[in-house]
Amino acid sequence: MGNSFGKLFKITTFGESHGVALGVTIEGCPAGLEIDENFIRTEMQRRKPGQSKITTQRKEEDEIEILSGVFEGKSTGTPIGIVIRNADQKSKDYSHIADKFRPSHADYTYFEKYGIRDYRGGGRSSARETAARVAAGAVAKMLLAHKGIEIQAYVSQVGGLALEKSYQELDLSKTEDNIVRCPDPVVAEEMIELIDSVRKDRDTIGGVVSCVIKNTPAGLGEPVFDRLHAELGKAMLGINAVKGFEYGSGFEGVKMRGSQHNDPFVKEGDQIKTTTNYSGGIQGGISNGEDIYFRVAFKPVATIMQDQESVNEAGDVVTVSGKGRHDPCVVPRAVPIVEAMAALVIADYLLLAKSNKLVDL
Repeated sequence: MGNSFGKLFKITTFGESHGVALGVTIEGCPAGLEIDENFIRTEMQRRKPGQSKITTQRKEEDEIEILSGVFEGKSTGTPIGIVIRNADQKSKDYSHIADKFRPSHADYTYFEKYGIRDYRGGGRSSARETAARVAAGAVAKMLLAHKGIEIQAYVSQVGGLALEKSYQELDLSKTEDNIVRCPDPVVAEEMIELIDSVRKDRDTIGGVVSCVIKNTPAGLGEPVFDRLHAELGKAMLGINAVKGFEYGSGFEGVKMRGSQHNDPFVKEGDQIKTTTNYSGGIQGGISNGEDIYFRVAFKPVATIMQDQESVNEAGDVVTVSGKGRHDPCVVPRAVPIVEAMAALVIADYLLLAKSNKLVDL
C-alpha cells in the first residue's frame, strides 16, 4: 500500500536504501515513445549522492538498467521496468541505532505500524527511494516534450537566505551552473557558503525549491477531489523532508484584496490569456494555459552529526550519535526530484484529458 502514484501514467517503486537495488515499474506509457536512456542517466546524475562538497559523500553512480517495456529504443505499451542497483552501502554505520529511535525520523512510526523496521539507512523511508522516481520522471518528461511542456525547478531559498527575484526575472538556464542549483550566481555563492558552514558545525539546514511548468495546455485537472493543484501538492508532500507546498500567490495572496488578486482575461491572437497570474496557472483545479508555478519547503535533514537524547524500543533513555553520510541541506539534490514528480502529474493528466471530450477520443 502507498507505493504507487498516478492513475493512467502510473508508477510503483520498490527497494530499500541498503538493499540490493531500487526500482520502478511504469504503467500506461503510450507505445511508440522514443526512450532516450542517456537522458534518463543525465537526470539520475543530477540527483545522485556524492556530487559535491555540500551533499552526502555516499558514492552511487545510480546507473539504470531497463528490464522491460522498451524494444529497439521505443516503448512497447507494456510496463516499463527500471532497476538501480545499490553499490556503496555501509550498513554497519547504522548498527548503533538498531533498537533506537532517531529524533524526527520514521524509525518509531514504521516500528509502530509494522512491528519491524529496516534500520539500515531508514530502509524504505530513506530519501534514496527517490532515485526510482527520478528515473520514472525522466520518461514522463520525454512524453511531455511531445507537447512542448517544459519543467524547471531551482533552489530559491536556503535557511533565511532567499532570492528576491521571481522566476520571470531569472535566467533559469543558469540553474545547473553551480552546485546549489540556484540561477542567481551571486546568491548561489552565499548559499553554498551557508550550507558549508552548517556542515562544518555538524548540523543541517532547510530550504525551498521553486518550480515552473511552461506550455501546459488549458483543461488539465479533474474536479472536484482530483484538482490539478491538489495532485501537485500530494506529489510534492510525498517527497522526503517536505513540510510545505504553495502554488500561485500562495500564502502571500491573503494580504491582497480580490480586486488586486483576480487575473483578468484578454484575447491575444487566437488565444485567451490572463494579464496577471496570481492563480499560478490553475483555476477551479484545472489548468488555464498560463505558467504553473509553485514552491516546496524542505525541512533541515533530520540526521545531524551531534549527540541527541531519545529512547529505544524498550522505552529506555538513550543517546543517539550521528554517524554515516548525509546531506547538510537536501534542496540541491531535491531539484530533479521536484521536477520528476511534477512531470508524473502532468503526464497523468494529459492522458486523462483524452477521455474528457468525445472529439479527443
